[in-house]
Amino acid sequence: MSDTTLADALDAEQSRSGGYAREFVDRKAERSPRRLRRRPWVGYATVALLAVFAFIPVIWMVITAFTSEESIFRDPLGAYRTWTLENFTAVLTDPNLLRFIGNGLFVSITTSVISLAVGFLAGYSFSKFRYRGRSTAMYTLLLAQMVPEVLLLLTLYTTMAKFGLLNTYPALIISYTTFTLPLSVLMMKNAFDAVPDELIEAGRIDGASEWRIMNSVIFPVVKTSMIAVCMFAFIRAWNDLVYALTLVDTTKQTLPAGLTLTYLGEFQSQYGQMMAASLISSLPVIAIFLVFQKQFVSGALAGSIK
Repeated sequence: MSDTTLADALDAEQSRSGGYAREFVDRKAERSPRRLRRRPWVGYATVALLAVFAFIPVIWMVITAFTSEESIFRDPLGAYRTWTLENFTAVLTDPNLLRFIGNGLFVSITTSVISLAVGFLAGYSFSKFRYRGRSTAMYTLLLAQMVPEVLLLLTLYTTMAKFGLLNTYPALIISYTTFTLPLSVLMMKNAFDAVPDELIEAGRIDGASEWRIMNSVIFPVVKTSMIAVCMFAFIRAWNDLVYALTLVDTTKQTLPAGLTLTYLGEFQSQYGQMMAASLISSLPVIAIFLVFQKQFVSGALAGSIK
């Protein structure tokens, strides 16, 4: 057999092998979607398992809240627990609870308003104006997101003590705004990026002021992102424990810190009342999310970091 004939035979064999390989890959690719369609229960079972795992603490909290204190220690697994409403009665008749809720609402709402106001203006500036130091400021905000909040505790405590702000509401509000502001600015900046510059220029040509353009052109587009920023700041301030325990005393503590000091003692803990109070404290957050769920999801997606 000549060299030419041998080379042709080798080329034919390689082509035939490559054809078999491509055919095998094509068949496998065709079978993969069919397998997924035939076995959708795998995905459903995985999601259900993750949901059960995530909701176990919530279910335990609800069960414990409706259980008497004696049954919690006598029957931890709950097979023969005594169901009662005495935990909710004790919590709702406690005058300290209303004070903790009032403190939490005031601090959380104020933090939300400040985060939205500053985030709105700063995000608009980053999105629609070009000036020296703009990129540096944006990178600084991104780096601020990487710093764990607990690392700033000593610094903020020293700063608040130096300015005489310990045991005051501004100490909590300033601290929480420090944590929520970077993400609020970045979310609003990316939301403003979705507004075409041509619309703003058209408004200016028509003689509209900046506030008129802001109200008529920009606000309808970024409204959902504004709701997302408010919800994010509110939930962050409402759920905080460490800073509320450190920067203020019991008269100005928010709900998580107040519940911890009230129902978890050194020698005795009232777990039933603690769970009942925790269930009550979660209702405002759940209600806000249910009311603004659609706006929160769309706003978070519209203002997500690119």
